[in-house]
Amino acid sequence: MAGVLLVTAAMVTAASFAQSVPVPKPAPKGRDGGGPAVTGATQTPPNPVIPDPRRNVPTSIFQTFDANQKAQAAKVSAYLSSLSTLVGNFVQVGPDGSKTQGDFYIQKPGKVRFEYDAPSPIDIVADGSSLVVRDRKLATQDVYPLSQTPLRFLLSDRIDLMKDTNVVNVSADDVFVSVTIEEKQALVGTSRLLLMFGAKDGQLKQWTVTDPQGYDTTIAVYNLDAGKKLDPAMFKIDFTNYGPSPG
Repeated sequence: MAGVLLVTAAMVTAASFAQSVPVPKPAPKGRDGGGPAVTGATQTPPNPVIPDPRRNVPTSIFQTFDANQKAQAAKVSAYLSSLSTLVGNFVQVGPDGSKTQGDFYIQKPGKVRFEYDAPSPIDIVADGSSLVVRDRKLATQDVYPLSQTPLRFLLSDRIDLMKDTNVVNVSADDVFVSVTIEEKQALVGTSRLLLMFGAKDGQLKQWTVTDPQGYDTTIAVYNLDAGKKLDPAMFKIDFTNYGPSPG
């Protein structure tokens, strides 16, 4: 499996489906059949901003950040903590430049579902404690502890970037507020999560996961709706019809 979101960073190593981006589709529909109440016209897929692979993120501790950086981090923390659900579409760019897209559903704390558009057979589901990368075509899935994936930073009920994470950089310009989180794991190595928010509207725009080998996977999100009621069954992990991956 390739390009599979890499939201699981070093925990999920997958190869990428080389495929063209499907025709843009409307924002996802909930299980009740109604579409999300998105303000304004349905957006077309954005072009993800791909970080410079030669970038060098400075190692830092939060106490050395200036007042403006701390204020930006506090604003991002308040926004993420205010979300209980989030529904939208995504465009993913894998390390090899291939693009895929689909729909995502978040219900905090700890639950998420990513559904990739055809021809990709991949779903990613987290139920609050575990995360699975599922291949519908092969009827297999890989299971990982949610606590060991960067995705937990987006799925926590209450988020305080000044206290709860290894923030190594905060920056802002006219377009984005960017927060970089670094994690070091003895057996795996160092991975990074770069979160980017709109400087004007404060909404989540995209994130980039850098695995310990230095490979980036970027996810840009759009058509966001934070008021959708979601069916809890969407986040149930199916261990009956999907077995572990062979080998």
